Amino acid sequence: MQTTTETGTALIDSVLQELEQEAHTTRRVLALVRDEHLGWRPHPRSRTLGQLALHIAQMSGGIATIAAQPEAQAPQFIDPNPASAAELIPTFDSSLEKARELLGRMDDAAVMETWRLKNGDRELFAIPRIAFLRSILLNHAYHHRGQLTVYLRMLGERIPPIYGPTADENPFA
Repeated sequence: MQTTTETGTALIDSVLQELEQEAHTTRRVLALVRDEHLGWRPHPRSRTLGQLALHIAQMSGGIATIAAQPEAQAPQFIDPNPASAAELIPTFDSSLEKARELLGRMDDAAVMETWRLKNGDRELFAIPRIAFLRSILLNHAYHHRGQLTVYLRMLGERIPPIYGPTADENPFA
């Protein structure tokens, strides 16, 4: 990798800025998870609320770890269960710190390099690292956060504003 003074960091800085901007909302949503609902799931094939929340909490550091490699093996998805809702925010904060550290080492040249995902020797795809980060680190996280808000709504929780008012909170009123 080249130094940041040679190539700049505008691309990775924009990813880190968005990650920080969204972290506040993600914390607010994770804080709504209650111990008594950890095992709840809306459908037999769905993750439990606890599994989904823990997945969200662990994502940023795990994805940054994979993205920091030139190529990675397709992960085996195992959904661990949190011991309690109290572990979600500290897990999220630790994961976010790991993402900041790993991504903060990258420059624009590194994020434009081709990143590969493999299953054994078979290449599943090869894309610029920035595309992987935008798609999986950011968009994939928003997808799961949206799922979590639906779970929480079904359990009667008040949903905070995410990209605008909700039926429960209107920051513009």
